[in-house]
Amino acid sequence: MALALITGAGGGLGTAVARRLAACGHLVALNDRPDRPVGELAAELDGVAAPADVSDPDAVREMVEQVERRTGEHIGILVANAAYTAFSPFAEHDLDDWWRIIDVNLGGTFACAQAVMPGMVERGGGRMVLVSSEWGVTGRPDATAHSASKAGIIALAKSLGRELAPLGIAVNAVAPNVLDAGLLEADAAAAGVTGEEIRARCAARVPLGRTAAPEEIAAAIAFLADDRLPALVGQILHVNGGTTRARA
Repeated sequence: MALALITGAGGGLGTAVARRLAACGHLVALNDRPDRPVGELAAELDGVAAPADVSDPDAVREMVEQVERRTGEHIGILVANAAYTAFSPFAEHDLDDWWRIIDVNLGGTFACAQAVMPGMVERGGGRMVLVSSEWGVTGRPDATAHSASKAGIIALAKSLGRELAPLGIAVNAVAPNVLDAGLLEADAAAAGVTGEEIRARCAARVPLGRTAAPEEIAAAIAFLADDRLPALVGQILHVNGGTTRARA
């Protein structure tokens, strides 16, 4: 079993991943912003809290050092899940929002991967699972920065997969459909409809007839985090009910 760092663990998918990996026997280190405390969840799962803003590379390095010092282990699994988004027509997209989305989603994933890499090399290998999005594959009107950041994560997973595999580090990604409560609420607000209506709209375009639950995505992430699959490298797992692989 390994020490697993999960970013954005304060709710939604991150919490589901933390529970799944803890149930698999891994020691979990739970990250979220300092204003989104995860101490209660960490205590419940016999893990450790690791607050930091992932868009700050210095804070990320310090967080990783503290987690490894506190546990006496190098991080063997990274689940880079932390994300931020804002919806806006492209012509009106606020530049500060653009860079905040890129810095958290893509920059934060990069910073976390770079910070845990030395420890993974020292321990003889590791697994990185980067959380992209269906929109990183298909694009999404009014969410250009989010889509671009998630497409960048796909390219990052493929590139790091090739570069780090010789070091025993397997890098893969998941590209789920819309499932996070916060993202759905933002989507509903941008569309001027209720959360129930936006969920119905999302489900209507999925061949499966519904969006994936966080626990389903967490199961896929646990699969990619399994070190018994050393040949699974640079792959993008589409867990979305068929939206990018089937057409109605």
